[in-house]
Amino acid sequence: MWHYRLRGFRILATNAWVAGYELDVVARRGGLVVFCEVKAKSSPELGDPAEMVTPEKQRRIRLAAEAWLASEREAAGCEVRFDVATERAGKLTVLSDAF
Repeated sequence: MWHYRLRGFRILATNAWVAGYELDVVARRGGLVVFCEVKAKSSPELGDPAEMVTPEKQRRIRLAAEAWLASEREAAGCEVRFDVATERAGKLTVLSDAF
């Protein structure tokens, strides 16, 4: 994802299936690992894409992130952040530390 690359992050995984759940983007910069959920809706009438990241979806992302971190020794001891990226009418918005 270019948003993270432009900010000096290295993309470690995209669309990775871990523990039965998908991680859309995993990026790292120094001692920070970011798990980013990406959402879009085809029409503004369908609502805000961020609303799709429900408490249940957050729980699943956290479980997948825990499993991913357990399998990646290089990420041991890193700070973790969960972001949500939404696409609306071709414009990307990233909410850092969303949950």
